[in-house]
Amino acid sequence: MRPLWTMAISDLRQRARDKSVFIFGIAVPLALMGVLNLVIGNLLSRDLTPVTVAVSVPVGDEAGQSLVGTLRSLGDIDGVGGFDVRVRPVSPSDVRGLVAGDEADLGLTVPDGFGAALLQGAPKDVTVVDGGGGIENDVVISVVTGTVDRYRAATVAATAAGRVGLPASDLAAIGREVATSLPTIALTEGRASDEQLSTTGALVAGQAGLFLLFTVGFGVLGLVNEREQGTLARLRSMPMRPGLIVAAKALVSFILGVVATTVLLTAGSLLFDVDFGSPLAVAVLVLCAVTAGTSITFVIARIARTAEQSNVAQSIVALVLGIAGGAFFPLNAGGVLGTLLDANPVGAFIRGLGITSGGGGVGDIGVPVLVLLVFAVAMVGVSRVVPDRGDAL
Repeated sequence: MRPLWTMAISDLRQRARDKSVFIFGIAVPLALMGVLNLVIGNLLSRDLTPVTVAVSVPVGDEAGQSLVGTLRSLGDIDGVGGFDVRVRPVSPSDVRGLVAGDEADLGLTVPDGFGAALLQGAPKDVTVVDGGGGIENDVVISVVTGTVDRYRAATVAATAAGRVGLPASDLAAIGREVATSLPTIALTEGRASDEQLSTTGALVAGQAGLFLLFTVGFGVLGLVNEREQGTLARLRSMPMRPGLIVAAKALVSFILGVVATTVLLTAGSLLFDVDFGSPLAVAVLVLCAVTAGTSITFVIARIARTAEQSNVAQSIVALVLGIAGGAFFPLNAGGVLGTLLDANPVGAFIRGLGITSGGGGVGDIGVPVLVLLVFAVAMVGVSRVVPDRGDAL
């Protein structure tokens, strides 16, 4: 075992001197986490800005005033604050001018006789002028559309009632009942599973899993470099088992992967206020994920003839597995594709951290751990049947 550790420590010292592991295994992913969290966090937490709506409503039109009241009520949607909708009453001729002059974000024109038409079942159109704003305008337009749709339903109901011969005196009551009645189907907000990572947590876990695959590649890169430089042949001439050389490179990959992933998860937890749960369970996941990542290097070492080919192959594998595993955004699929995604080591790592963050312990992460270990065994098996193009293993 002494030659194994001697070679491994020598490689680790070399990696520490050239700073490559620190840059690509820790600094780059932490910077990427910060940038992505800044972008995604702003998108998720950005407050809606006030919207000014130039509104023209006929005097005394109860239905039109009700529509305006609905817009004003957006400031307190279900008690969560909503956003400010500033209604500016104007004449019909001024609506488009104010929107065109950027004095209003939206324009709303309720035609004369709107309320009376609803009561009689006659069609009337409400005109909305969009000033080209953002999501705030879309929210207001959606509310106006939904409210007008209810009024339209009242018109249809009153018209149908008239056609079946109901007295004209009842048509107004029917239209009013449909327009003001509460919906019979309610939407209840649910909660995500406790085993789901937050958006920031999934981002930290995904980037740690992605760059783990890059970090473990330094071991195979060292093996290919020594082969190109002729050092590998000299090592093989020494009185030791040839397998120790490969084992030393795998040990280097494993140690680098464990250290880098631990640093990323710890730094991500502190910087972005993420709790991944039980340290013991997280440590088990890290060890299994690094084992799975290291197993890939055995395959790359056999198919890559040069250091450049090794870098390209490692990058392709890391990006494919990282993106498919949800390093940037979750992917859902069924059938054969869904099975392949479930067997992804990055995806299994993220799912495992979701379990631990929800309070799960070592006994609860059996499925992700099994996926990671089966993947490692499969990759080692593949490495034994893939032709050795560079005579590395």
